[in-house]
Amino acid sequence: MKRHSDVGSLGKACAQCPARAAGPERRAAMVCAALLVIAGIGCWRAKAQTEESSQASATLELVHPGGPGESGPPIILTLRDAIERARKYDASFAAAVSDAKIAREDAVQARAAMLPSLGNSTQELLTKGNGVLPSGRFVTNDGIHVYRQWAVVHQDLSPTTYLLRGYRRASVATALFNAKAEIARRGLVVTVTKDYYGLVVAQRKYATAQQALETAAHFLTITREREQGGEVARSDAVKAELQYSQQKQAFQEAELAMDNARISLAVLVVPDFSENITVIDDLGSAQPLPPFGEVRAMAERENPTLRAATEAMRQARLDVSAARLYFLPSLSIDVDYGIEANAFALRSHAASDPTPGRILPDLGHFVTANLTFPVFDWGASRSKLKQAVYKEKQARVELTQTQREMLSNLYSYYNEAVAAKSEQETLHHAAELAAESLRLMGLRYQAGESTALELVDAETALTQARNADDDGQARYRVALASLQTLTGNF
Repeated sequence: MKRHSDVGSLGKACAQCPARAAGPERRAAMVCAALLVIAGIGCWRAKAQTEESSQASATLELVHPGGPGESGPPIILTLRDAIERARKYDASFAAAVSDAKIAREDAVQARAAMLPSLGNSTQELLTKGNGVLPSGRFVTNDGIHVYRQWAVVHQDLSPTTYLLRGYRRASVATALFNAKAEIARRGLVVTVTKDYYGLVVAQRKYATAQQALETAAHFLTITREREQGGEVARSDAVKAELQYSQQKQAFQEAELAMDNARISLAVLVVPDFSENITVIDDLGSAQPLPPFGEVRAMAERENPTLRAATEAMRQARLDVSAARLYFLPSLSIDVDYGIEANAFALRSHAASDPTPGRILPDLGHFVTANLTFPVFDWGASRSKLKQAVYKEKQARVELTQTQREMLSNLYSYYNEAVAAKSEQETLHHAAELAAESLRLMGLRYQAGESTALELVDAETALTQARNADDDGQARYRVALASLQTLTGNF
C-alpha cells in the first residue's frame, strides 16, 4: 500500500542520515525518524478522510433510456398533465374507449335497421333471339331487350323490429361499454397517481439519504478527530465508519429507486419512452376527505362498475325477449317503382304486343309481401332461448355480487383514507422531533456527553421518520384516488 511505502521511504531516509552516529547524535536521529513516521501516518489519515468526505456526493453511473446525448428541456408534469398524457398513450384505456365508440355505432346501425330502406337498381337484360318469337329464347323474358330501372323500398315488420329489441339491445350495449370505459379511465387515474407520487416520494427519499450520508460523513470526521485526541474509544470510530458505509449504500439504493420510479412513470406519459421528465411536488396539498354520507351517495349514483353490471343485466333480459320472438312469424314488404320494358323510356312498344306501333306506358309499381312462419328448426330456437335464460341468471348473480363488493370497497377505501389522513399530522410531527433530536444529540456528542451509539440511533430515527412522513402523504393521495374510482371526482 501507499501508506507503507511512504513510511518505508521515510525510515530509509533517516537511516542514511549522517546523524546516524553513536551517542547523542544517534538518539537524535531515532527521534527524528519517529517524528517523520508519525507525520506520514497523520498525512495519510487526513488524505483518507478527505477522499471519504468527497465520496459523500458520489452517485451511481446508471444507464438511462435517453442516453448521454439526450438534449432539450425536461417535460415538467403536474398530476393532471400526467393523467392527460396517459389517456393518450395507454393501450388498455384506448381499447376501452374504442369499444365504447364501436358500440355507439352499433346503436346507430340498429336504429337504421328498423327504418325503411330505399335503394336503386338499373339493369339491362339482353337475350338471344330465336328468329320466330319476339320474346327470344328464354321464357322468363318478354323480349330480347329488357331494361329495368327500379326504386326499391324495403321494410321488415318482424317482432324484433316493431318491439325495438335490436335497437334497445344496442343502446344497452352502448351504455355498458361507456361504463367500462369509465372504469378504465378511473383505474388509469389510480395507476398514474401511484407512479407519479411514487416518483415524488423517491425523490424525497433520495434527498433524505443524501443528507443522511453527509451527516454520517461529518460524524465520521468528528469521531476520528476525537479518537486522535484520545477523547473517544476505537469502538466509536468503528461505529462511525460502519454507519457511513451503511448510509452510502442506502444513498445508492435511493438513487436506484428514484431512477426506476421515473422510468415507470415515463412508460405511461411519454410516447417515445424518454426519461427526461420532471414532476411537481404537490404531495402536501391534498384535498380534504368528504363526509361518509356524501361519499356513499356519490358511489350509489356514480359507480361505473355497478352501472356496468346493471346494463349487463338489462342486456341479458333483452336477449331472453329476443329469443322468445324467434317463435313468432315475421313479415317483410318490398315496394318496387320504375320501369321494366323493352326500351329505356317512359313509353314504348312492348315486344309481346301483336299490335304494331302501339305505344304503352312503362312506368309503374308492384308490391311483394313475404310472411314467414317458423315451423321446425330441430330445436335451435328453443336452445337459443335456454342459453339466454342461463345468461340472465348469471348476470343477476353478478349484479348482486357487484353491489356487495361495491359496499365492501367503499367502506374499505374510505377507512383507508381516514387512517392515512389521521396519521399525517403524527408522522410529520415525528419527523420534526427526530430532526431536533439529532441536532441536540450531535451537540451532546461533540461535548462528550453522549455515545456514538446514541448519535447513530438518532440519525437512523430521523431517516426513518422522514421516509415514513413521505410515505404517509403518498398513501393518502393513493387512497383518495382509489376512493374516487367508486364515487368519481369530489
